[in-house]
Amino acid sequence: MSEAAPSLSEEARTHHGLAVLLAALATVSPFSVDTFFPSFPAIEAQFALSAWQMQQTLTAYLVPFAIMSLVLGPLSDALGRRPIVLAGLAVYTAASIGCALSPSFAWLLTFRVVQGMSAGVGMAIGRAIVRDLHEGPEAQRLMSTITMIFGVAPAIAPVIGGWIHVAFGWRSVFGFMMLIGVALMSVSYLHLPETHPQERRAPLHPGNLAHTAWRIACHREFILLALAAGLTICAMMTYLGAAPAIVLGLWHLTETQFAWLFVPIIAGFVLGAWLSGRLAGRITGRRQVAAGFAVSLGSSALVLVLHATIHPLPIVVQEVLIGIDAMGVQLVMPILVLSMLDLFPMSRGSAASVQSCVMLLTGAACIGLVVPALAGSLPLLAAGSLACTLIGCALWCATLHIER
Repeated sequence: MSEAAPSLSEEARTHHGLAVLLAALATVSPFSVDTFFPSFPAIEAQFALSAWQMQQTLTAYLVPFAIMSLVLGPLSDALGRRPIVLAGLAVYTAASIGCALSPSFAWLLTFRVVQGMSAGVGMAIGRAIVRDLHEGPEAQRLMSTITMIFGVAPAIAPVIGGWIHVAFGWRSVFGFMMLIGVALMSVSYLHLPETHPQERRAPLHPGNLAHTAWRIACHREFILLALAAGLTICAMMTYLGAAPAIVLGLWHLTETQFAWLFVPIIAGFVLGAWLSGRLAGRITGRRQVAAGFAVSLGSSALVLVLHATIHPLPIVVQEVLIGIDAMGVQLVMPILVLSMLDLFPMSRGSAASVQSCVMLLTGAACIGLVVPALAGSLPLLAAGSLACTLIGCALWCATLHIER
């Protein structure tokens, strides 16, 4: 079958057009994680699961998501960005159908694994596409624009999922994910440009690709930055992973009210991304990261202190401080991500893959092991979030003393 791909110049005519396309592809991941949060109690009841077992539907998704991110980037370096995105979306669509039709919890976990193997294609390769097209402040601006558009997805995903669940049941939520896969596959086939031309592609030798990935993973500055980024984003994943416990259990809200938690977090992300775009080229990346960590540490420490002194702490206060924390995190993330890719300018796809793998494995460990232990207490969740930011900041500081 012939691929009538548009030329790069046609697709890249506007900054915002490309940003919308890449952001839409990146939404596959948050929709796969967040949309079925309101269905947790119903799935637990149908398959007679404990809360810990149900939490593993996230781990079963995130671990293969992380491992496949090691493969997707190098494959795109060898075969091009466009065909890998299209193939990944096709697999994701099929896996979503499998989740919707699963007759048992074992089958649901199996198809969640397949979803995880394919859902990261837009996020991992999208970052490489940004670097294919732009350098310096322009790359930061494009990354920030993508983040602002992409940031809406995690906020609306559980809201949409809640209404679909209430109206049609939990299986229809996975049917909705299937529709997302079909829609994005169609749009990508028609409009996604190829940004990695034939002359720049690396030969597809698994041994060489593995060696490249290992070389990147063993780079001291890279791995410190990747762990710093992973732990920094875990400051928010602590809350996101515990969303069903927070919204339904601790805040005593309903399946259609997940926006109470997600909107402040995503508003903080979007505001942080907007500020990052405005600051691009005006201050150094180091100063922006320092400012972001200061904001994040200050807000997370304050919410912990307030939890210890005010019982119960009003939900609106928690929302505001968590949103400010998210803004600080987003000021940090674009600089860390671009710094990692800049360490390997000739292997950006591979670097993006290793970066995604480290960050996602960190997130999977947080959601699968840490969050279940903290989810019964808002002060414990706040303490866990603060600890993640502190460790992430310390790792970033360690990179400042590495001689280049």
